[in-house]
Amino acid sequence: MNMKLQFVCAVLVAITATAVPAAEWAPKRPVRMIVPFPPGGAVDSVARIVAVGLPERLGQQVVVDNRGGANAIIGTELTARAVPDGHTILIVPAGHAITPSVTRKLPYDSVKDFASIGLIGNGAYVLVVGPSLPVKTINDFVALAKARPGQLNYASTGHGNATHLAGELFKVLAGIDMVGVNYKGGGPAMVDVMGGHVSAFFSGVSSGTPHIKAGKLRALGVTTARRSAALPDVPTIAEAGVPGYEVDGWYGLLAPALTPPAVIARFNRELTQLLATTDMKERLLNVGIDAHASTPAEFRDRIARDITRWAEVVKKAKIPVE
Repeated sequence: MNMKLQFVCAVLVAITATAVPAAEWAPKRPVRMIVPFPPGGAVDSVARIVAVGLPERLGQQVVVDNRGGANAIIGTELTARAVPDGHTILIVPAGHAITPSVTRKLPYDSVKDFASIGLIGNGAYVLVVGPSLPVKTINDFVALAKARPGQLNYASTGHGNATHLAGELFKVLAGIDMVGVNYKGGGPAMVDVMGGHVSAFFSGVSSGTPHIKAGKLRALGVTTARRSAALPDVPTIAEAGVPGYEVDGWYGLLAPALTPPAVIARFNRELTQLLATTDMKERLLNVGIDAHASTPAEFRDRIARDITRWAEVVKKAKIPVE
């Protein structure tokens, strides 16, 4: 089927589904939630928590489909090209708003090719090192990096995503020289940090907390302006020695563009009610996420604002476009 015919079919599906009131629309088969990263990372952890809570409300199973690679572009493009009938949704982290600034030509428009469902919550990143690295604080790490310029490295889950820019901003504000090493996902990155193959990683609190509590990783500081409820004893990077440092992380759900408003409304309603439950709040908090719902319009606006903000950061940090 060529692209023109695919578009026509998608429009017909959208027109048909739009005529169905939000209260009456329901998925007719399992919903695929695409995770544009490999299993084991922060995005995957949040996706699996939400996927457990939605089936009872939607009346259909929600299947997590990991499609990692190319800094989340593979899974995100797959969603953009999916039939907009409500049976394919995408979970995205804050890095979704960074990719347009560091990628020369995306195969999709990060705003126009998607319909916003809503925000899941906000979370911090945490700077972690392996137990073999001889540092216990942010100041220790900065001192070591200055003593060994260009010798320390940090992992990221892809050029230009939030874990990459968190490291680049840290380098600028701390006045140090580190080398970035790109990985396909948070899981492989953390394995190499724990094994001492890479010096540090700006991990999502959601995926890093279990390893921190198990003593496999050492937490030096969280990236947000306030301490994380999941790691209350870990200082913010700003208070620990790098004034002005702040990187916020969020997670949310998107659907392909042309997904009918009735479908989006149903997903948003069920997601909002799910996030209001004590059980879901606790599950997300256990992995470092503060549950926070939004309307589709609010989430769309946040993505648009962040695209503008990160474009300015990329320009100031002179991060190359690939």
